[in-house]
Amino acid sequence: MIYDNTSVRRQDRLLDESQARALLQSGEYGVLSLIDTEGRPYGIPINYVWDGQEHIYLHCAPEGKKLNAIRRQAEVSFCVVGRTHVVSHKFTTGYESIVMKCRAQIGLSVDERHHALRLLLEKYSPDDLAVGLKYAEKSFHRTEIIRLDIQEYSGKQKRVD
Repeated sequence: MIYDNTSVRRQDRLLDESQARALLQSGEYGVLSLIDTEGRPYGIPINYVWDGQEHIYLHCAPEGKKLNAIRRQAEVSFCVVGRTHVVSHKFTTGYESIVMKCRAQIGLSVDERHHALRLLLEKYSPDDLAVGLKYAEKSFHRTEIIRLDIQEYSGKQKRVD
């Protein structure tokens, strides 16, 4: 996983790598951008969890548009937007975001899928982990996991008073 801000136009607005990693860890959702089976752009907001290393995990139904798009083209983009703050009288918005180039993987092992679901539950339902694990086991056959292998990422911010 390479942190590379060299292609960011506004070099005065860079997030440093530690800030970008913190946003990746704490972000509520991201936008997965793909090319659909007809060659058109397709973006969808989705919950995610980062493993703290080089992978992001997403969950979805075992069939659908995302999976078909990944089968056609595994190179995807994933964007996480953190805090935003519209300052109307200055005609601007404060923000922080990271954009990642990734390779999507499906057809993961049962063990990796269980691991990903546990990470998702720890992030989104930490107070209900025991119940969530039972639910995940019961619905496991109806759940697919997508692993995004992060190839490179960059981060940007704008601070507004």
